[in-house]
Amino acid sequence: MNDIIDFYLEPYRAATSFNIVLEITAVICGIASVWYAKKEHILVYPTGIISTVIYVYICFQFTLYGDLIINVYYTLMSVYGWYVWTRMIKGEHIEITTSNQKDRLQALGIFVSTAVFVIFVYLYFDRFDRLTDYFDTFTTGVFFAAMWLMANKKIEHWILWIAGNIISIPLYFIKGLGFSGVQFTIFLVLAYLGYKEWKKSLNNNQQIA
Repeated sequence: MNDIIDFYLEPYRAATSFNIVLEITAVICGIASVWYAKKEHILVYPTGIISTVIYVYICFQFTLYGDLIINVYYTLMSVYGWYVWTRMIKGEHIEITTSNQKDRLQALGIFVSTAVFVIFVYLYFDRFDRLTDYFDTFTTGVFFAAMWLMANKKIEHWILWIAGNIISIPLYFIKGLGFSGVQFTIFLVLAYLGYKEWKKSLNNNQQIA
C-alpha cells in the first residue's frame, strides 16, 4: 500500500504549491464539465474552458506536447460548441442525433489528420523517446474527433470518450499526474453514464417525432 501511495505522491514532492493547486482546479472544473455534458447543460463549456486553459499551462511545464495540443483544441472547440449549443434553428436548440456517414467520415478525417500532426510535432521536438508518446498520438486523434462530435451533439462522441479515457487513465499516472489520472477514471464513469442518458433522450425525441 505504501508503494502505491509513494508512486502516486512522488511526482508532487518537487512540485510547487501553485502547480498542485492549478492541477486540482483543472480536475474539478474538468469533472464538472463532463457532468454538465451528461446533463446536456450549457455550463459544460465555460467549466471546460477553465480546465483546458489550465492544462495548456500544465502540459507545457511537463513538455507533454500531445496533451498541450489537445487542450488548445479543446478550448477552441469549446467556444465553437458553446455557440452551436446556444444557436437557435427554426426556433429550437440543436437536438441530440446519431452520426451519419458524412459525420463519421469527418470524424475519421479529424482523427487521422490530428495523429499525423502530432507525429510531426513530436518528431520536430525529437520526443518519440517514450512509450507514452505513441499512445498520446492515438488518444489525441480520438479526443479531437470526440470533441467535434460533442460540439455537434452526436451521441457517438461518448463512445470515443470512453475509449480514450480507458487508455488515458494509466498514461497519466505514468506521466506523474496522479490527480489527472483520478480525473480520467471519473471521466470514464461519467462518459458511460452520459451515453446512457443521451441515448434515453435520443429515443424519447425519436418517439415524439
